[in-house]
Amino acid sequence: MSQVLVGYDGTSESELALRWAVREARLRRLPLTVCHVWRWPFPVSHIDYEGVAIIKRMGEHLLDHGVALARELAPELDVRWRLDNGSAYAALMSAGHDADLIVVGSHAPDEMPVGSTALRVSTRANRPVVAVRSPDSRDGLVVVGVDGSAGADAALAFGFEEAALRGWRLRAVYGCWEPGAAPDGDLSLFGDEDRLRRVCGRVLERAVAPWLVKYPHVQATTSLVLKSPREALFEAAEDAGLAVVGARGTGVVEALTLGATSDALLKHAPCTVAVVPQRFM
Repeated sequence: MSQVLVGYDGTSESELALRWAVREARLRRLPLTVCHVWRWPFPVSHIDYEGVAIIKRMGEHLLDHGVALARELAPELDVRWRLDNGSAYAALMSAGHDADLIVVGSHAPDEMPVGSTALRVSTRANRPVVAVRSPDSRDGLVVVGVDGSAGADAALAFGFEEAALRGWRLRAVYGCWEPGAAPDGDLSLFGDEDRLRRVCGRVLERAVAPWLVKYPHVQATTSLVLKSPREALFEAAEDAGLAVVGARGTGVVEALTLGATSDALLKHAPCTVAVVPQRFM
């Protein structure tokens, strides 16, 4: 059954994620599942069963608080709960197999560790994953990273859907000044800036065109930027409430793919980030 799944651990970051997920579930008219994971923090050889019971009860208390908050924010919403033991990553991956999207909290841009749950789930999930970084204080603009790939097309699908649901504007951004971002890996384009603009401009317009037809009421613009995908998206994200990227892009070198861009955005973007797998299509 379709649902919005949110990870909750009682931190301020997870509360922001919960609030975002509640709004999303209401917009999509879907149930919301609040997931909390508790674990024994010591080696298995040192299990204290009384201590385990206490930690589990603490987890239940945290989960009850998250569910109560969700119901307070949206009394009409169908709010469900899930309590797991072990790895937050494993729990979200398991619970998210039938979710429309997975929502997780994120730390401040300079605090987010590479091995975080948000990054791991975004890398492996077959559903869109939203890492909530800030309150909806910059509502009004969805920024989508475009490079002509199937992954970017999935990002456009999700981005236009979000813009339509929320009544926001959308800006499709193509940062093309990087070898891995060149159409068909044609490095000769970098010797002729005018030709680069023409070729990449056509890629951008072709990518956006079908979504303009599907969502005629979304106010959408395109932006071709002679900077790397990361630089272009970081600049655009300064004004956005949501940045959307595909899990992988067109780059022929792994370090230059849109996957690298999504990793960078998850770690350092100033706004909430959605990573959309190609399988979303």
